[in-house]
Amino acid sequence: MSHPNRERADRILDAAGELLLRMGYRKVAVDDIARAVGIGKGTVYLHWRNKELLFKALLMRESADLTDELLASITADPAMILPHRMIPGSFLITHRRPLVMAMLRGNAEMFGALGDLDLHKKQDELRVHFEGAMLRHGLIRSDVPHLSYALSASTLGFYLGDTLSGEFEGIPLDEKAKVLAHVIRTAFEPPGEPDPAAVAEVAAELSSALEELVSSYRKGIYAHDPTTASG
Repeated sequence: MSHPNRERADRILDAAGELLLRMGYRKVAVDDIARAVGIGKGTVYLHWRNKELLFKALLMRESADLTDELLASITADPAMILPHRMIPGSFLITHRRPLVMAMLRGNAEMFGALGDLDLHKKQDELRVHFEGAMLRHGLIRSDVPHLSYALSASTLGFYLGDTLSGEFEGIPLDEKAKVLAHVIRTAFEPPGEPDPAAVAEVAAELSSALEELVSSYRKGIYAHDPTTASG
């Protein structure tokens, strides 16, 4: 059943997202958000006690939607979990979400005090868990020194490359994703075809971890929702 309050909460978050991208975190006031939705400021505070909680809810919703997209792609094709497909897949999904991109690039002006979000902590824990599962099932090479660091540094360069130099801006996003896939496959995956049983097992394990992550995000988004709060 959909609650009018829940719908209103989503309208508030939609407006907050648009204003955040346009003005940056520090300049957006709760007044601006209320005006954009056509409600009073007090109504916004019914959902979230302050601006910081509102924007944390917005980023949680973005992360939940992004994770749902990843989950759908794994359900459609379990081989999506192979690093050379999962990492470029996430790269493309993330680039279609300007708020997540800004969050990733640590846009201080845009996010102000939100940089210390525990969203990152949950995602890091999941990444370590996923790498462990890959190693156990022989889907990733075991001879790469400091594997987590190597994977993370290799991937991050693709996200941050454009911010450091305009030299590669002309390369289309899909092409960049293909380059990323090539780098990950040749540097981190064992030669030959992966074992389908191992792929299926890791896909099931990762899917249930991602589902848990989404449900904890979704709970957090509306934690202060007057329809769910007990007092």
